Amino acid sequence: MTHASPVPAGLTVRTITEQELELFFALPLDFDDGALRAPTTLEGFAAEWRRGSRRPGWTWLALRDGRPVARAAWWAPPGAAHPAILDLFDLGAEPDRLDVGEALLRACWRAAAADGTDLEYELFLPPGWRDDPAAREPAERRLEVARRAGLVVLVERLRYQWTPGAGLPPRGDRLRLRPLAAVGEGAFLDALARTYDGSLDAHTRRELDRGVPPGRIARDDLALLRSLPGPEEWWRLAYDRDGRLVGLAVPSGNANGHVVAYLGVVPEQRGKGYAGELLAEATAFLAGQGAGRIRADTDVANAPMAAAFERAGYDQFAIRVDLVATR
Repeated sequence: MTHASPVPAGLTVRTITEQELELFFALPLDFDDGALRAPTTLEGFAAEWRRGSRRPGWTWLALRDGRPVARAAWWAPPGAAHPAILDLFDLGAEPDRLDVGEALLRACWRAAAADGTDLEYELFLPPGWRDDPAAREPAERRLEVARRAGLVVLVERLRYQWTPGAGLPPRGDRLRLRPLAAVGEGAFLDALARTYDGSLDAHTRRELDRGVPPGRIARDDLALLRSLPGPEEWWRLAYDRDGRLVGLAVPSGNANGHVVAYLGVVPEQRGKGYAGELLAEATAFLAGQGAGRIRADTDVANAPMAAAFERAGYDQFAIRVDLVATR
């Protein structure tokens, strides 16, 4: 991050205790993003606190005369040693709220980054936010605060969801699906690594550009997938009729419901419509598990995947902007 600016007069920036969660949620917001992110309520946040995804040292307030004027909170999978994602960062209505937000963001980022862990700030916005002043103005304030604090946009991601009212997408008959237990962890890791070749995913490309070997990225992704509550028994590798690997689909879940956690096609099988068939299989599988809603994300640049979601009856309900620190 760049050199810190002076802390605004009369401002206290600190972490909070569990007893101060009501104070944390007493902040009058300049932008209510409703169901775009979770949790948005004290009850939901407290439930994540109990699960270990939120911690006292990860939850921050900026206070002036005892009043909350900005707030921030990190998230990580339960049991993680360090925070990973800043997914809650809200400004109040102070005249100097950009300065207040910068002081808060710098403080919480500096503390979280002390061990060298890669961190991200995720900003959740409605579709078409640039054309809606009610969303654009608070979004631009946060982006300006992030810029001041030394963050840059890595990627915008489209967030999709499917509900049973859309009906199940049509399923093809070309794929032969095998569960993880049948193929083994080694085959699963190899399939993951192969999907990174030519990937349109900005996070994957960032790791590859840093020189991280695909096998290492695959092991890290496997650990992340295993941190989700969806069981490994749901994961599938897909092969064509001749037994050649097509790709993989990871139906799973998180604290907020069912998700398609990963879906990838190996390079030599792309352009044949397999992404849509894999998505249809994952959707049908999760629907069979009783899913009342399935969510999944893809980068704005990944037009083929976005088109597959739309053909499968998924509606875009949000955009997520991922920001990272400059090095």
